[in-house]
Amino acid sequence: MTGDVWFAVLPDGESGSAAARLLRPWATEAVAHHSGRPWLLGSWPDGHVTVGAAGARRLAVIGRCPVTAGELSARAGRVRDLADVERAAQGLTGSFHLLASVDGRVRARGSASGVRRLFHARVGGAVVAADRADRLAVAAAAATGAGPGVDEELLALHLLASPLPYPLDERCVWRGVQGLRLHDCLLIEADGRARTQRWWSPPEAELPLEQGVPAVREALTAAVRACMADGGTVSSDLSGGLDSTSLCFLAAQEQDRRQPEKARLVTLRWQSLDPDNDDNTWAAHATAMLPGIEHVTPSAHEWPLWYSGLTDLTGTTVPTDEPGPWVRDSARIATMARLMTARGSRLHMMGGGGDELFSALPPHLHDYIRSNPMAAFARIRTHRDSQHWPLWPLLRRLADRRTFAQWLAAWADSLTEPEPPPTAPGRRAPSTGWGMDLRMPSWATPDAVRAAQSLLREAAGTAEALAPRRGQHVALACVQAGGRGVRQLEHVFSRKGLAYAAPYIDDNVLEAALAIRVPERSTPGRYKPVLAAAMDGIVPDSVLCRCSKGEYSVDFHHSLRRNRAALVELFDDSQLARAGLIDTTAIRTSLLGVHPDPSSLRSLSPGLGTEIWLRTRAGSTCPPSPATTQGAL
Repeated sequence: MTGDVWFAVLPDGESGSAAARLLRPWATEAVAHHSGRPWLLGSWPDGHVTVGAAGARRLAVIGRCPVTAGELSARAGRVRDLADVERAAQGLTGSFHLLASVDGRVRARGSASGVRRLFHARVGGAVVAADRADRLAVAAAAATGAGPGVDEELLALHLLASPLPYPLDERCVWRGVQGLRLHDCLLIEADGRARTQRWWSPPEAELPLEQGVPAVREALTAAVRACMADGGTVSSDLSGGLDSTSLCFLAAQEQDRRQPEKARLVTLRWQSLDPDNDDNTWAAHATAMLPGIEHVTPSAHEWPLWYSGLTDLTGTTVPTDEPGPWVRDSARIATMARLMTARGSRLHMMGGGGDELFSALPPHLHDYIRSNPMAAFARIRTHRDSQHWPLWPLLRRLADRRTFAQWLAAWADSLTEPEPPPTAPGRRAPSTGWGMDLRMPSWATPDAVRAAQSLLREAAGTAEALAPRRGQHVALACVQAGGRGVRQLEHVFSRKGLAYAAPYIDDNVLEAALAIRVPERSTPGRYKPVLAAAMDGIVPDSVLCRCSKGEYSVDFHHSLRRNRAALVELFDDSQLARAGLIDTTAIRTSLLGVHPDPSSLRSLSPGLGTEIWLRTRAGSTCPPSPATTQGAL
C-alpha cells in the first residue's frame, strides 16, 4: 500500500462517534468496539492491524508483530480489566502500538523507543488518540470551526534539534495536540474523559556482560525474525558497520531456517566518496561472506548526494506530521525505495540504535569515576591516549555535580554562547553532561532564541531524568530521539510502498541491552563488546574483529559544494524568515562560508527540515479523497 498509514483510537460512547465523523474524510478502514461503535479508524495496509476478540474485550496490535488474530483472541480472553492488558501482551515481539477495548473503556500506548508514538487531543466532547498529530489537529480544529494552527514558538526549538530533545519531545508542533510520553499509556472512558498512566520503566543497568548477552542475542534474533515473519523479500542496509552487518547475518540465518517458505534477503550497500573510508572495505568483506544473497551496490552515478532534489519536495506534500532532518536524504530515500521495491522488497531494515545501545557514551565516565574510580581513571587514560582529550577541561566536566533540571536550565542560558575552542587542532573534551549542549544556529533571530530559551527553562521547572545516572539517561534519550526519527522515516517509506524497520530499537532489544552495566557496553580496545558477544557464532569472526567506524566528511563537503546554490536559493524565499525565526542574510553567509568539518553546519539539517515542512504542511490538512469507510462508521 502506498500513501499515508495512520489510525485513530476512539472512546466507546456517543462522543466517540461524533469525533469519528470528523475523521471520516481521511479514513479507508475501521474496526468496531463490541458495542458496534467505531474504535479504530484510519488507513493501513493488509496485515498492519491485527485484532483479537473475546466477548466484550478487544486487543489490537498495530505495526510489526508476528501474532495471529487467533493468538491475540486467546490473549484477550485473559483480560478482565485494563490492568491485565500488559500481562496479556507479554512475550509479543516486534515494534507496535498496543490497544485494548474492555467493557467500554479504552487503553492505548506506543513503544518505549519512540518508533510508535501516540498523540491525543479533544475532538468535540471526547479525547481521541492517534499516531499522527496532523490528523488530530484537523479534526480538533474542525470541531470548533477553526483551522489547524502551528506553534511557531515550538518551531524555534526545531532549529536547535529535530526531533525535539527530551524532555520537550512530548510537545507537539500542532496547537491543541499533545504527545503522549513514551512511558505512559492513555486511558479513555466511555464519556470521553482521559488520563495517563505509566506502563514502562527502563531496567536497572546491573547485569554483567556475560549474564546480559544471551538476552540480547535472543531479543535481536526475535526482532529480525519479526521482520521476516510474513515471508517474501526483505531488504537491509549493509554499510560495513557492525550494526547493519549483524542484521544481515541474522536475516540470512532466518532465510535459511524458513526454507522452503521462500523468505528472501536483499542487501543494499552504498559507497562513500572517500577512498580512505574503510566502511567500503568491510562491507565488501561482509558481502563475500554472504553467498546466495542478492547484493545491490549502486554506482556513484546512481546514488544521490545529500541535499539533492530539495526543489522536488517543495511541490509535494511531505508525509510527516512534524519537521524532521530526513529531508537532507530525501533523494537517497527515493532511490533506495525504488531499488528495493524493484526487487520485490516489502520491508527494509536499518541499523539505527546500535551505537546508542552498544556503546557507552562519554557521560558514563561521570558515573563510573564515582562508582569505580580506579577503573575509571584507567579508562580515561586510554581514551585520552587514543582520542587526544585535553586533561583539564575533561576533569572540570567530570567534577560537575548539576542535577538534570539544573543542567537543562544552564543549557537554556548557553544557547548563544560560542562552542568552547579546542585546546589544539581537533582536541576537544567530550561532554559528560546529561546531554549535548547544542547551540542555536547563527542564523536564528533573537526572537527564536528567546522562544527556545523559554521552552527549555519552563521544562527545567518540572523535568526529571530518564534514569538516575547520566550514562543510562543519555543512552535512553538518544535511543528515543532516534526512535522518533525512525518513525518519520517509516512514514516517508510507507508512502513509497516500502515498510521500514530498525530492529535494534524494538522494545525487547532495548530492554535487554539497557539491563547491562553501562561501563561494560564499551571496553577500550574492543568495539561494541556486547553486540560482538551476542553475535558470536552468527557473524564470522573476521567481521566481528572490526574496531573502526567510517567517517563521512568528504561526502558532506562534496554534497554541500554541489548543492550549495540550490540551498541558498531555497532560503532566499524562506517561510522561517517570514515567521521571524531566521535571518536570511546570516544563513546565506553561513552556506557560502568555509566549513572545516560538518559540525559547523550541524543545524542545517533540522533547519532545512523545518523550512520544507512549513512550505508543504498545507497539503497534510486536506483530505486526499472522499471516505470509503464502511461498517463501524
